[in-house]
Amino acid sequence: MFKPHVTVACIVQAEGELLVVEERVKGRATWNQPAGHLEADETLLEAARRELREETGIDCALDYFLGVQQWIAPDNTPFVRFLFGVDLPEKLPTAPQDSDIDCCWWRTAEQIIAADNLRSPLVAESVRLWQQGARYPLHLIAPFQWPFHEGAHHADA
Repeated sequence: MFKPHVTVACIVQAEGELLVVEERVKGRATWNQPAGHLEADETLLEAARRELREETGIDCALDYFLGVQQWIAPDNTPFVRFLFGVDLPEKLPTAPQDSDIDCCWWRTAEQIIAADNLRSPLVAESVRLWQQGARYPLHLIAPFQWPFHEGAHHADA
């Protein structure tokens, strides 16, 4: 049975720069958006907020939806990635809670696109989508008859 990895990612913008997280992959420091896998008991919006909080220490509402990216990694792993956007009024300090994240950086879109240490091509492609200016309302991906309360975590319930 075909089961792609469902992931979420956030483009976080403040003062004209974007937030990237730095994590080591096979010993190499790589940049990514705050991102991760959807868990069984959460909505896509909850997953994106949780990953943002865990990887950067920033806990804020998502502002818009940017799109869906379907990608097959070089090792043939299929991904479906839901991309969200956050516009902050100012750069916030970061405090990663996820032990996989070494640090966070505020960088220009151009610096990210030109970087040679991106976790995957989706990182630069996400920035390009953001640069194109399309912003979609979050209700486009609202859960239908969701059994859990929005914002609550029910893994142990």
